[in-house]
Amino acid sequence: MYYIVYYTLYLISLLPWFIIYRLSDFFYFILYHLVGYRKEVVMNNLLTAFPEKTEQERIAIAKDMYQQLFDTFLETIKLLSITKEELNKRFKCNYELLDDLYATGKNVQLHGGHFFNWEYLNLAYAANLVYPFVGVYQPLTSPIFGKIMYNMRSRFGTGMVSVANFNREFFKYSKGRYALALGGDQNSSNLENAYWISFFGRMAPFVTGLERMAVAKDTAIVFATTYRIKRGYYQSEFSLYTTEPKTLPKGAITIAYRDFLEGQIRLRPSNYLWTHKRWKHKYDAEKFKEMTLS
Repeated sequence: MYYIVYYTLYLISLLPWFIIYRLSDFFYFILYHLVGYRKEVVMNNLLTAFPEKTEQERIAIAKDMYQQLFDTFLETIKLLSITKEELNKRFKCNYELLDDLYATGKNVQLHGGHFFNWEYLNLAYAANLVYPFVGVYQPLTSPIFGKIMYNMRSRFGTGMVSVANFNREFFKYSKGRYALALGGDQNSSNLENAYWISFFGRMAPFVTGLERMAVAKDTAIVFATTYRIKRGYYQSEFSLYTTEPKTLPKGAITIAYRDFLEGQIRLRPSNYLWTHKRWKHKYDAEKFKEMTLS
């Protein structure tokens, strides 16, 4: 069954780009206009983040977000067969910033978010960084699609580390040079061990692992964003936050990461994945007092 599914998707990946985007338009129409896929969640998130915008402005953001979401699904299939040359034509980045860091001997943590298209960057970073690139993934419930995604994401050399077995799987990479990509823009699974911070004016839990890992490994921290230039073409930008995380006070890295995320989202609201419930947990000021950051 694996080979049937894989070769079916691989054949789809060989279709011309204009057909890929017609398919994306079709799925967008069905799932947005007819099914309303997670539309209530998206609109509630946008209302929380942008109460100053009109309803029509938020609907416009949602529509553009959904279009990019379905483009991402179809572009991910194209990544099964894309060449490095084609990928580099469609994805640009200031890789030289990490080249300079590599020369200092520092390893790197890349702190990013769910900006479109995160699957492009996974392959592009691995193909172009001087560092061995390590990505963290959430295993899929389907073994067949899980294997397909794993092989696709690692085809240009990405070291894949699962969330469930992070410490054990990351150990072999931590002994050498690496650039580790991490995202902390979804809800923490351990609310009492999360940093609670105002995010778009409402308290939300942020995972502490990004900060703790950077301090423990004394890595440089680089914020990374990606955004679409036009359909199928993306720009990624690295910005150095610090090379000395151990010198910073507790919570400073997480607050800076929050500021980075919020700034990027305000700059390009539809470039962010709004389909997950970012504010689904209720903040208890007394209960979470020790883990609240101002």
